[in-house]
Amino acid sequence: MATILVVDDDKGMREFLDIMLTREGYDVTCSPNATDALNRCKKHCYDLIITDLRMPKIDGLDFLSMVKDISPESLVILITAYASGETAIRAMKEGAYDYIEKDFNIEEFTATVRNALESNGRMRDDARFIKDIENSVCFGEIIGKSKAMLKVYSLVKKVADTTANVLILGESGTGKELVAKAIHKNSPRKEKPFVTINCGGIPENLLESELFGYLKGSFTGAHADKPGLFEIAKGGTIFLDEVGELPPVLQVKLLRVVQEKTFLRIGGTENIRVDVRIISATNRNLEEMIKKGEFREDLYYRLNVIPVHIPPLRERNEDIPVLTKYFIEKYSREFGKGIKNISNYAMELLMDYQFPGNVRELENIIERSVALENSSIVLPENLLFSRKDSAAQNDSFKMGNIPDQGLNLNDELARFERALIEKTLEKSKGSKTKAAELLMISFDSLRYRLEKLGIG
Repeated sequence: MATILVVDDDKGMREFLDIMLTREGYDVTCSPNATDALNRCKKHCYDLIITDLRMPKIDGLDFLSMVKDISPESLVILITAYASGETAIRAMKEGAYDYIEKDFNIEEFTATVRNALESNGRMRDDARFIKDIENSVCFGEIIGKSKAMLKVYSLVKKVADTTANVLILGESGTGKELVAKAIHKNSPRKEKPFVTINCGGIPENLLESELFGYLKGSFTGAHADKPGLFEIAKGGTIFLDEVGELPPVLQVKLLRVVQEKTFLRIGGTENIRVDVRIISATNRNLEEMIKKGEFREDLYYRLNVIPVHIPPLRERNEDIPVLTKYFIEKYSREFGKGIKNISNYAMELLMDYQFPGNVRELENIIERSVALENSSIVLPENLLFSRKDSAAQNDSFKMGNIPDQGLNLNDELARFERALIEKTLEKSKGSKTKAAELLMISFDSLRYRLEKLGIG
């Protein structure tokens, strides 16, 4: 039950609002002045506060300013018999939800109250959502806790409640389909179908029939009527992956579906109306394609109502450890292995890598390393990077990148020494005696270095 605080020095108005709002099903508390109301707000957070503008000692506008400091989550509606544009503007600047004259229509007033409470509920849900994801590392099937991904989660939550078409932008392997699924699963359409089609993975002559279906006899081999994916997705969501690969003829037909919500099956003459939300994705620059005449501008703006950009993995390095842990656990279970962790040096290599293939490449690297690993942790020798970037990375490790501002030689030498000792210990399976032999130093020298570097 929503809680409402009514603040008015007029007893008759207080009683009137109390009776009216209680009949509407709200939990109503009344206060005769701003001082009493402020004391109540210190003890209880009301969903909505309805206050008179003109009151003795502390008027409604000053009260509004004070209550926003004490209870910022409470919405405030001001009521006055002395309306003026200047006062209304100030009230809105101070954070009032609405401003109503005392000769209000009861139905309009109760509608305003209802809308305010619904708005406050949504804002609190969003606040709880933001708090939850800040303490989490995933949203649906999307993994990541970087600021960039938290922004994506927040946008997905907002977008999901709408019916607007969404265009997901990002490099190959960033997880665009996972974002599309998250939008669908958090939307009112979540119980309806989620249908995916890769526009670049199907030959042009088959793509139209896949999207729109066909009638029996419409072409050789059409032995029966076949519904298209737009029909199958009815009431739900269709995800057009790599929409930039659509040929011009199909761009025209897709535009008609987006604009008119109707289409024709191949060989058909009857328009089929369908209620489908369209989420598209591409790793191509559609604006550049428009300039070259390769993609229709009108279709672009129809699909790109709400853009969602997925940053590449190299721009959110803090997500690499989280993703690595997730993939290690996933493939350790799948391959029946007891691998739970990754060596420090192996993680350093991952953190220094640019990941041209993004999250998909990281998953492939970890899947392969878990499959090959015989110890209880993932070791660096089982990490296989793309040849070009791996060579550059190894050169960087051996030679060191020299920034314009210079570097601390002692720090770099310590980092190299730590990595080399850790890798040797991994190779010797933790045997310090064997590690000292491999490094061609005495056992006492190795023990000294371990203590100096803080290696257990």
